[in-house]
Amino acid sequence: MRPSIQFFDSLSQKKQNLVAIDPNHLKFYVCGLTVYDRPHLGNARSVVVYDLFYRIFRVFFDKLTYVRNITDVDDKINNSAKEQGISITQLTAKITEFFHQDTDALNVLRPDFEPKATENIDEMIKMIENLIKKGHAYENSGHVLFDVSSFKDYGCLSNRNLEEMIAGARIEVANYKKNPLDFVLWKPADDQDDQSSKFASPWGMGRPGWHIECSAMSSKYLGENFDIHGGGADLQFPHHENEIAQSICANNSHKFANYWIHNGFLTVNGEKMSKSLKNFITVRDLLDQGISGSVIRLLFLTTHYRKPLDFNDKALEDAKKSIAKFYENLSDDLFLNYDEVEQVFKNLDFSNDEDYYLKQAIKFLADDCNVAKVIALLHEVSKISKKDANVKRQLALILSFLGLFDKDLLKKQANPVNQIDQNYIEQQINLRLEAKKNKDYQLADQIRQDLLKKGILLEDVAGGKTNFTFVK
Repeated sequence: MRPSIQFFDSLSQKKQNLVAIDPNHLKFYVCGLTVYDRPHLGNARSVVVYDLFYRIFRVFFDKLTYVRNITDVDDKINNSAKEQGISITQLTAKITEFFHQDTDALNVLRPDFEPKATENIDEMIKMIENLIKKGHAYENSGHVLFDVSSFKDYGCLSNRNLEEMIAGARIEVANYKKNPLDFVLWKPADDQDDQSSKFASPWGMGRPGWHIECSAMSSKYLGENFDIHGGGADLQFPHHENEIAQSICANNSHKFANYWIHNGFLTVNGEKMSKSLKNFITVRDLLDQGISGSVIRLLFLTTHYRKPLDFNDKALEDAKKSIAKFYENLSDDLFLNYDEVEQVFKNLDFSNDEDYYLKQAIKFLADDCNVAKVIALLHEVSKISKKDANVKRQLALILSFLGLFDKDLLKKQANPVNQIDQNYIEQQINLRLEAKKNKDYQLADQIRQDLLKKGILLEDVAGGKTNFTFVK
């Protein structure tokens, strides 16, 4: 019997069977990247988690609409553009391109729609006007704010009581707010703001608040009531809480999203990732070190999506070893494009014992995305795949479905020489030359030893240059 999809719903705080509004068409929204800086590992983990959900949902539904927005209007964007001395348009275009490059390297499927906030300002203004008209928002000093006291269910997602939140609020109360929890729907532009971040509105030149962006875009592409809303655990309050309040009030509906999914935090060696701690790692940092996107993707999937994930050297090494083990008996002739892979899983007949491992994988994934059991299954299957061509085929299909079958990496594993990205090597050579110039010989020697461990031998030659060769 074909399994039903179950997952933990943050709204009801329990595991639920997925029942779509339209049984043949699932509608799914996820908060995307704010494009002010290159995506870091925390951003990437969230993208990979919802990419896997997308793949699972596509098997179970005839039609699926997946929307993942891009936030290209934000204070962080304005500040970053000023720091870099470029226009906001230049910055957001550059970071969006980086985002696509990095997520493509992680074998992430593109969503059905990827709306940008700047392309949906009219929809946001209409929603704000509607909220004012219905008495849920007010204008003061060029700002438009949502009145949280006007929505009796505020706090339903984060399980917080409005009165307790107001009483315990320690945030500075702006003089244009009625109470400290009221949040901005529209803010006036600063004279120093880039022209591309200013938009005309009934309340003067300005820009939308962050929360209203997602409400307007999800309603435009999925309707006032849709099936699933996803995002990081850090967005549950206040972002998602505010989305619910303003969307229900603006649309006069009883529901916004029927279900909510939240993925856990990512730490680095047990600490919160931050530039001040010098442990801020981007996807590009790892790719430039020659680490495959499939290895990074597997690392993200080894911890259940709702739990915190700690990135560390051991976890990365374990992911490398697992990929190597899975690829041991595979050949590139087993590779299929994703549409073909998806069709195989869509056509599985659960009334017989054929393709047993494929069906087991789907059963595990349908149960709150239990990838741990699928990975255990992969290890089991890889042990017997050498002697059974059909089992080997199923191994390749499961890896492909998870986004973990990389033909280029498979070829490199067969011929391990020259696996390290040469841009990374040149970067390390330059760092070593700089260290020697600064007479930091300890660091220079450390860089040389680290490269040697990776099979790269440095040789200093005349003219202050350094050559490298690969050694086994």
